[in-house]
Order: sequence, then C-alpha cells, then structure tokens
Amino acid sequence: MSNQFSNEIVKMLKLLFYGMIVVVAILALMFLKNGVELYAKDLVPIFNNTATKDTLANKITKTETPEIEQDEQNKQLSKSETPLPQFDYDTSKWLDILDVIPDAIVDIRYATENNFVGKQMYECGRCFMRKEALYQLALVQDYLRGLGYGIKVFDCYRPRPIQQKLWDKVPNASYVTPPWKGSEHNKGLAVDLSIVDADNKELEMGSAYDYFGKEAHHDYYGHNDTILDNRTLLKTTMETYGFHPIRTEWWHYSYRGIKSEIFDWVWECPDQ
Repeated sequence: MSNQFSNEIVKMLKLLFYGMIVVVAILALMFLKNGVELYAKDLVPIFNNTATKDTLANKITKTETPEIEQDEQNKQLSKSETPLPQFDYDTSKWLDILDVIPDAIVDIRYATENNFVGKQMYECGRCFMRKEALYQLALVQDYLRGLGYGIKVFDCYRPRPIQQKLWDKVPNASYVTPPWKGSEHNKGLAVDLSIVDADNKELEMGSAYDYFGKEAHHDYYGHNDTILDNRTLLKTTMETYGFHPIRTEWWHYSYRGIKSEIFDWVWECPDQ
C-alpha cells in the first residue's frame, strides 16, 4: 500500500515538473514576440523619413562605386588634356628636327632657289635625320645654348633622286658625292649647319654656305681670328658629340655612330 502511494506521488511530481517547463517555454515565446514587435515599431519612422532614405542611398553609392567613377574621370581627363601627337612619318627611323629641337633655326636651302643649283629641289623645307643622329644633335644644341648660341640648319636628310640632280649640276666628288655611292645625307646621318647668336644672327664663318672654293675648306687659315674661332667652336662641338667633318666644307658634318642604308623616301608637305 505504501509503495503504491509513493509511486503515485512520484508520477504527480513529474507531471508538475513537465507542466512548469511548458509554462516557462510559452512565457519565453510570448516575451520574444513582444520584443520584436516593439523593435520593429521603433524602426518604421526611421525608414519612412525621406531624408534618412536619401542619406542611406548616398552612403551606399559612395562606398560601393568610387574607384570605378574615378577611373572613368581619369580616362576622360587623360583624353582631353594629353592628346597623342600625330606624325606624318615613320618615327621608328626618322625624326623631324623641330620635334626634338624646337628652337633650332631651319633654313633648308634646297627648298628655295638660294642654293648653288639656283633652283628649288625640295617641295618644302623640312629637316629629317635618323633618330640616333638627331638625338646627338640635340646635345650639340644644349651645349651651344649654354654659351648663348644655337644651331641653324641648311640641309639634313636628302632623298637619293635629289643627289643625282646635284651631281648632274656639279659632277665633282670633292663637293658632291656621286649618287651611285650615296651621300651621308642620303642616309639621314649628315647635317649642314652653322651657329647663330642670341638674336639668331649667323656667326661669321669665312664663306657662304655651299661655296665651292678654298675659303670654305677647314685647312684654309687665311681668315681672321674671329672666323677661325667660330669654325673651331662648331667643329669641336660637333666632334664632341660624334659628328665628323669633311675637309672642303666647314658646314658639313656626318654622324658615324650607326650604319644606315640609302633612302629614296620623300617627306610630306603638310601645308600644301
């Protein structure tokens, strides 16, 4: 009897314990539900506020896409501020003197009638050289500029067909290279030039350009000291930067730093 009574009590206690657990669980769920509803009610006015929505939208836009927008802006600036230079010649072989030495004085005599032939040989006057030679000529200009001087060029690259015309006029190898041999001018390695002062006035050199006489020779010493000093300045400067003279022409120098073929190429005349 006693054992049966004890078992009944244990069963009742277990039921009471399980009942309490269920009640606690129900109370916990009710509390959680009420908390969520209150939190949601607090957030509704925030998201219904237009200013708040705009602020959040701006923050999202600024944080997600700044690098892309900046890249596009940089590309547009690059295109508008630094246009690529346009060249009408093969820059892998040639350079125009004014693209490298913009303050050089260019007086291409064979583009005029002021030359020993007495007729125009080039359609327009442009000074081209092989780029290796022209870079060295730029060093010549830099040095002379430091002394208050500059260069004035009379002839640079000369197409081979023009060489034939010059030979037909003066068939003398002391002054004109035979066209079948080819001049250093035909290779883009030679330049005819003089020196000018700060006012772009030519220094006295003892003879005119393309003068065929002993007074134009390097080994003629009958000139005054000023002329001899001017020639020495030109000769020593050109030799310092890799150019070599020929005996009969004080104005002619050729660059020996590279080998080059003979060219027939004729440059464009942009203004025509």
